[in-house]
Amino acid sequence: MVEAFAVASGKGGTGKTTSTLALGMALADDHDVTVVDADTGMANLLFHAGLAEADPTLHDALVDETADVREATYDRFGMCIVPCGTSLAAFEAADPERLRDVVADLAADADVLLLDSPATLGSKAAVLPVVLADRAIVVLQPTVPALSDGLKVQEYALSYGTEVAGTLFNKVHDRGADAVETADRYFEGPTLAEVPDSDAARAARAAGEPLLAHAPDSEAAAAYRRAANRIDVRGGDGEAVADRFRSAVIPDPP
Repeated sequence: MVEAFAVASGKGGTGKTTSTLALGMALADDHDVTVVDADTGMANLLFHAGLAEADPTLHDALVDETADVREATYDRFGMCIVPCGTSLAAFEAADPERLRDVVADLAADADVLLLDSPATLGSKAAVLPVVLADRAIVVLQPTVPALSDGLKVQEYALSYGTEVAGTLFNKVHDRGADAVETADRYFEGPTLAEVPDSDAARAARAAGEPLLAHAPDSEAAAAYRRAANRIDVRGGDGEAVADRFRSAVIPDPP
């Protein structure tokens, strides 16, 4: 069984990478989880996961079609993590279409694939993770601009047959009731959780550790666990999913 989720947002700074790793650790209690940094142009998951010196990375598999992505897969924090490098030269040399084959290869060894997606929809490389995923998790801040940008992500996902598993509010200073009520009206799927703005999350980033490893008893960590518990992992046939990934059409950006 395997299901791929794109963890996506319409703008940077929402805490998408923090959320991807936190959800990954929480889901790993019951599933084999692989986290992929699919933001090949502005990668930073490696810094959040203590893999700043990792070599090889996803870039190698996107540059060289003979490279095995499993060599760029690292066992950390109860998950498999595939970081992407930060080299501009490697990004320019990478073939974004190779991401289809890379994700297909990873599907054979996972129950859950979490694709940490780019924060914009401005290029083929940016939109591909959303198209490849079975469902998207939309990460929002409780502000009108963030909701507007998130709705664009949802619209694009649905237009390519990617469902929405739910929305995740991050960096919440209060309950953000108005924003959550708005999300309930306009977004597909439930509100998975409201994650409070947290010094623990900032400290975890500085330490190069996922939040659930650095501050497992924090309120933010508890919120991410609640979110993971609300995600009903469906799982599909691994080979069928892999075939779908390999044959996915590279879309034009909106």
